[in-house]
Amino acid sequence: MTVPAPPAPVTPLCAALRQLREAGEQLGLDNAVVEALARPHQEVTVHFPVPSTDSGMATFTGHRVQHNLARGPGKGGIRYAPDVDLDEVKALAMWMTWKSALLDIPFGGAKGGVAFDPAGRSSHELEAITRAFTHAISRFIGPELDIPAPDVGTDERTMAWMMDAYARSTGQLAPAVVTGKPLVLGGSHGRANATSDGVGVVTLAALAAAGRRPRDGVSAAVQGFGKVGSGLARLYVDAGIAVRLISDRYGAIRNDAGIDVPALQDHVTRAGTVVGFDKADAIEPDSVLTADVTIVVPAAVEGVITAANATAVSAELVIEAANGPTTPEADAILRRRGTTVVPDILANSGGVLVSYFEWVQARQRERWSAERVDRQLRERVLAAWDHVSGQSGKTRTLRQAATAIAVRRVAEAQRLRGLI
Repeated sequence: MTVPAPPAPVTPLCAALRQLREAGEQLGLDNAVVEALARPHQEVTVHFPVPSTDSGMATFTGHRVQHNLARGPGKGGIRYAPDVDLDEVKALAMWMTWKSALLDIPFGGAKGGVAFDPAGRSSHELEAITRAFTHAISRFIGPELDIPAPDVGTDERTMAWMMDAYARSTGQLAPAVVTGKPLVLGGSHGRANATSDGVGVVTLAALAAAGRRPRDGVSAAVQGFGKVGSGLARLYVDAGIAVRLISDRYGAIRNDAGIDVPALQDHVTRAGTVVGFDKADAIEPDSVLTADVTIVVPAAVEGVITAANATAVSAELVIEAANGPTTPEADAILRRRGTTVVPDILANSGGVLVSYFEWVQARQRERWSAERVDRQLRERVLAAWDHVSGQSGKTRTLRQAATAIAVRRVAEAQRLRGLI
């Protein structure tokens, strides 16, 4: 008897295209319009050499994809990770298009990345790779064309290098060419924590909609303890939500009384991982997504909730702090089980929103107060939540409603510009 091969994993690009086609059906868009929205405006792959202490010279491969510019310049992060490829970047760029449109900010969607593991690289090596990559794509980015930001494996230091490398390549001193910069170089108050702050705002809104109050026994599991997961876990604790499970790329921990998140952050600063934290028990990382908690937060990478584990998800709420963490098959399973999924383009939209604030400040040579940034973030994210939740209901999930709102806005911009 021949044993059937396991099904091929659903790629992020397949998931993004399926979401677009479902939105097109809901909106009654012609197939030609959907196909036009599916295709990137521009995709660039570059190969660039960088001096290496090991081999004298190493060649790296990077990508930048501008998915859609109908509503404004492209906007999206730059990630450094060994598995970065063009299809992944295309999917992430598409999701950025919908995210910007859902928040109703005048950006399109873009994304970029370089295929290598930044872990263990020296600051000198990271700077050299960043400057070479920026030089290679400098003709395709700009304050009115495409504005990079930090993502997985990059940070405000990376953006400072990119801004300077762009100036050296083009002769233009343009602080608005990137966002997520250090404050002293024209960054914005609130940008470093913007994504986790936005996820926190959406979480509290979703709990309120479900008739739950944070301090009444609400618990959470957070998969991923990087910039977003770490900040979000602390926000949850401050709000009265017990964070019982946390994982990172190396392992996972559990404390049913609630993890001491500030102590864990100190431990991670010293050790580089949650593994070995003495105030929690070591557990299998796979158990974090299926834990018996109120809220599960995938805050790492794409495609972690799948058809294989979705039936074991017991949380009432899945809050997508990462981009594309739930496959379409898993989405359907969670919907049948009555699990509420707050989609990525809504849940983690605080990052692109405060990036927009930073871009506006750079263009106007202004500096907003932290209070103004925080107030506007809350107002804009809650307005998006109200719009999406009002458009969902018995017939549509939050993801279906959010995607339809965004796709309709982009399609209308395409139509008015005579592009479809």
